[in-house]
Amino acid sequence: MLTAYPPSARAGAPAGTTVSWFDLLDPSAEERARVEGACGFELPSREDLSEIESSSRVHEEGGVLYLSMPVVSRGRSLDDASSPIGFVLSREVLVTIRYAQLRPFDTVAAKFSQGGAPGSSIEAFAALTDEMVDWSADLLEGIGAEMDAVSQSIFVKARGDRRHLTRSNDALHGTLIDLGNAGERLSRIRGSLLGLQRIVPFASEPPRDWVPEDVRTRLRTAQRDLVSLADYEAHLSGKVQFLLDAVLGFINTRQNDIFTVLTVVSVVGIPPTLVASIYGMNFKDMPELSWAWGYPYGLAVIALSTILPILWFKWRGWL
Repeated sequence: MLTAYPPSARAGAPAGTTVSWFDLLDPSAEERARVEGACGFELPSREDLSEIESSSRVHEEGGVLYLSMPVVSRGRSLDDASSPIGFVLSREVLVTIRYAQLRPFDTVAAKFSQGGAPGSSIEAFAALTDEMVDWSADLLEGIGAEMDAVSQSIFVKARGDRRHLTRSNDALHGTLIDLGNAGERLSRIRGSLLGLQRIVPFASEPPRDWVPEDVRTRLRTAQRDLVSLADYEAHLSGKVQFLLDAVLGFINTRQNDIFTVLTVVSVVGIPPTLVASIYGMNFKDMPELSWAWGYPYGLAVIALSTILPILWFKWRGWL
């Protein structure tokens, strides 16, 4: 889909007219050709935009800036895969090439459609940059809120009811999945932040006569915001790793508790089994066989041999 801004301009208008921004959303070959003919320069392909080398992501040819970066469409789940986005910026026009619906573009397009059309290509680029920085901040804030909720659920004081041990382990395994999901989403957002950190300073430095000082100031402000967002993303990544370690530690502790209970039960069962085995022997001369109180006596010895180890384990703090 091809859209020109301001909307009153014709999509095929020649360079130098009032068109400041051509937005290509999953463009067809015909739409690419129309924009190339109107602007007078070649547009990069999707494969070109997907290149990861720094020299491929940001470079200048004949006074035209070619900028690209990966971006996530929503960042709410792992289904929102990253896709490339490209900016081709010249003195006269900005051309954006994308393959996913993006909130920052919709927001800027809505502003321009309401009469606030950009006065130049660099102003359109600055507006998109500001919205993408705000959008990245919103995504990180959302993940930060999720991490706070996960942290509270992990470190809440245990109720001390061992009967719910299995259910607690199931909850911890679910928390592991949530943390892994958040870590992967952070990784994708980090890629977008790194891309913005490359293209913003490249567009503002060195000084160009067609980049006004007020726009350069906006871009420098966006660059400082990106540094703070990168620091916050690093903090969230560290928190995800900390919570992962904590969950794994709790799972190991709970598994150790299970083995402790099984060990105590097996040890406690040995003495009564020994007593029952002794009185289960088929010897002729066994005094208790002819004793009237032999059966109650045997039961009492079995019970006592069970209770004494339990009391000893509790005294030692093993149970």
